[in-house]
Amino acid sequence: MMQDNNTLLISPEQMQDRFTAILLKLGFINDRAAACAKIFTGNSVDGIYTHGVNRFPVFVQYVKAGHIKPNEIPSLHHKFGGIEQWNGNRGPGTLNAIHATETAMNLAREYGIGCVALANTNHWMRGGTYGWHAAKAGFVFIGITNAISAMPAWGAIDIRLGNNPFVMALPYKDEAIVLDMAMSQYSYGAMELAVYKKEKLAMHGGFNNEGKLTNDPAEIIESRRALPIGYWKGAGMALLLDILTTILSGGLSVHEITKSKIETNISQLFIVIDISKLSNHSVIPKTIEGIIEDYHHSVKTDASKKITYPGERVLQNREKNLADGIPVLKKVWDKIMEL
Repeated sequence: MMQDNNTLLISPEQMQDRFTAILLKLGFINDRAAACAKIFTGNSVDGIYTHGVNRFPVFVQYVKAGHIKPNEIPSLHHKFGGIEQWNGNRGPGTLNAIHATETAMNLAREYGIGCVALANTNHWMRGGTYGWHAAKAGFVFIGITNAISAMPAWGAIDIRLGNNPFVMALPYKDEAIVLDMAMSQYSYGAMELAVYKKEKLAMHGGFNNEGKLTNDPAEIIESRRALPIGYWKGAGMALLLDILTTILSGGLSVHEITKSKIETNISQLFIVIDISKLSNHSVIPKTIEGIIEDYHHSVKTDASKKITYPGERVLQNREKNLADGIPVLKKVWDKIMEL
């Protein structure tokens, strides 16, 4: 269905079927093709198009180029109590990440807290996927990934830091509160989408080639000088997240990943806590509800806008896209149909 001249509305079922068919042709076995397609579709349903439908053609390119091994599964490298180190064997990052999340959940059931560090994996697409997965099962989730360099250190020109997304999630009512954030003010996916739509960013997102702050996403993509969140604080956090994922997984760091010029063989960390084992577990739901209720009563700078907690807008997007269809840029869907 055509929403306007540039956008189509695609049903989740149609999108997932299309993705599955493409993945099967790429050599994925049936259950892995379906599971991978489900994640890409789910990200799109939730309104995270940059790591769903818009990213799917790039994922296909990586598979065709041999950077992603469709049917490779993670292998356990080392185990100590509730901590495990796994090798992702360059399998699909989405499937490796689900495996790592569920493994950490099982460790948390046994030890109260589970930590899975994953080396030699691929892009997990939307980190929030795994936060939602764990939180809806009743767990607290913390996830980190490093990445190819995409951002300069504070005060530098050349790029040495990865965007290194960071995820925190916890159960809330029947859903979850999920914070999923890159270390730059805007992710490159968000800036690429803005370029597609010929839009400016709402605020400065980086520097142009002249070293001036700009809200023009095309200029930032060209300069590769994305603005760290919190300026020097975000740059420092990006560095520490890289160090943690590297040393705990025994995998590659940002500067080592960057040498190949391909974002593969990255390192990730999945920490899960079973809050049902806490002494105050029975009052946790009421405690969270009280915090959110107070948060929602914030005095707004714009009366027409709603104060939302992390993940709340995802729920709104999900409801709308399930009812109306997923809005997809026509040129993106045309590219997918050509695959």
